[in-house]
Amino acid sequence: MKERVVIFDGVCLLCQGTVQFILKHDHKEKFHFASLESDAVAELLSEEKKIMDSVLLYEHGKVYNQSTAVLKILKELRGLWSLLYIFILVPKPLRNVVYRWVAKNRYHWFGKSETCMIPKPEWKNRFL
Repeated sequence: MKERVVIFDGVCLLCQGTVQFILKHDHKEKFHFASLESDAVAELLSEEKKIMDSVLLYEHGKVYNQSTAVLKILKELRGLWSLLYIFILVPKPLRNVVYRWVAKNRYHWFGKSETCMIPKPEWKNRFL
């Protein structure tokens, strides 16, 4: 199994945009991707670990969710994006209030697709 897998809501346009952003800034190809709706996620996460969320990070056998997942992803990206990891110092309950507010409104603000995104041919090997 891959060491780092970003699990995303495949029909959420904000989530699809986030995946494309990570792909563009992950020059060392540390991350692989799977939609929440995929069979790969069912295999990757046992039922007791399955946490429905807009973005999850499976890293070395552990699942991170909400703001912690986003910050751990940003930490691994090239350039100034990794500096945003400083927000890990903000208490988790406060960070997650903001995360949940955006997650709750994501379909209203950004829209929803009828199908999961189709990756560009050069990115296909990064998807489970």
